[in-house]
Amino acid sequence: KIEIMEFVNFLKNPQQYIDLGAKIPKGALLTGPPGTGKTLLAKATAGEANVPFITVSGSEFLEMFVGVGPSRVRDMFSMARKHAPCILFIDEIDAVGRKRGGRSFGGHSEQENTLNQLLVEMDGFNTTTNVVVLAATNRVDILDKALLRPGRFDRQIFVPAPDIKGRASIFKVHLTPLKTTLNKENLARKMAALTP
Repeated sequence: KIEIMEFVNFLKNPQQYIDLGAKIPKGALLTGPPGTGKTLLAKATAGEANVPFITVSGSEFLEMFVGVGPSRVRDMFSMARKHAPCILFIDEIDAVGRKRGGRSFGGHSEQENTLNQLLVEMDGFNTTTNVVVLAATNRVDILDKALLRPGRFDRQIFVPAPDIKGRASIFKVHLTPLKTTLNKENLARKMAALTP
């Protein structure tokens, strides 16, 4: 939570960081098991910072036609620059960011070309761009090491499964709109205790 709040503070008060000469990470990789709320955390970060939230799925970059993926990456980063300050979120980045080499037949694959364009675009951002790139994956082990180098996804933020208090809070949110005579507080606690 503290790591995410640093990005929120940067987007709310960029001049404060610029005046101090501080370097803000360009991006963060949200990792953790499936279903832990990585995407919701990214959306909440944008909401808390009160900035636009541009989202795309990693698989949307991959097409059968050569050149479509890199073109989509360029368009996405161009849109982010126009809407700055903002958060650019790439969900399931492992679809486009997996390790290069070995699988392509007769040269670079479209996935590798798309990954290369993503790396180039992230290198083109600087801390005064006021665009934070967040990405989510539950397969950090298959990501290309170039994505994790300084100046790209500088931070890895692990998002664990919620504990029993967290699950109770989640159930309360979803029980609120339901009409029932049961005590929603007790029901949320019981449901949280029954879930892993």
